[in-house]
Amino acid sequence: MLDPKVPTISPELGERLVSTDYKRDFRERQALIHDGASWKLERRQYFEEQNDPSRDALHRGDWQEVLRLFAKRRGAIMAKARENERRRYVFHRVRIVEYPITPYVQWELHSLVQQDELGGNRVRIVTADKVADSEKARQLPEIVVMGSRTLYNILYTDTGRPLGAIRFTDRRQVHDWEHYIRSLFEAGEDISSYFSREIASLPAPVPQPE
Repeated sequence: MLDPKVPTISPELGERLVSTDYKRDFRERQALIHDGASWKLERRQYFEEQNDPSRDALHRGDWQEVLRLFAKRRGAIMAKARENERRRYVFHRVRIVEYPITPYVQWELHSLVQQDELGGNRVRIVTADKVADSEKARQLPEIVVMGSRTLYNILYTDTGRPLGAIRFTDRRQVHDWEHYIRSLFEAGEDISSYFSREIASLPAPVPQPE
């Protein structure tokens, strides 16, 4: 079991951003990173993705359409990977996975393994039991550390709808969370081997009522 010390979050040190401002700020700051990296911790087992045709197909129960749409975007992911390589920029993701695997997580892992294989992101999996000691008080938050300079605590409703984020630039908070997510990443399993063993043979997910 992993037991690195979970950093604290001090909302009073951050700035609240609504969803549109968060997305714009994220894009702008990410575009400025050269010779750097970002680190994302993803913990919730369900998000309400917006404006995503493959997510809509999952809602309808059309798994073949989901896979067709994923295949269709290969060129865009490869182009993004080439741009990241040109900038010498790497986006790392740690995906916490609970059992039984939700339809959302099954859908997302198909997306993430494709991104990892094509060079869009580097993804590792950590199962929820490995962070149980870290979650005795509360579930781990959704966090992105951008280029060692900016931290976003991403916010959602109880049903997984996005609410924007709190942005932090305090050096200590940024450093502590980057170190924590990096430790999870280093201890995690490559998504390719996890996916082959746990996900590839699963039947098409059945959408759940929302």
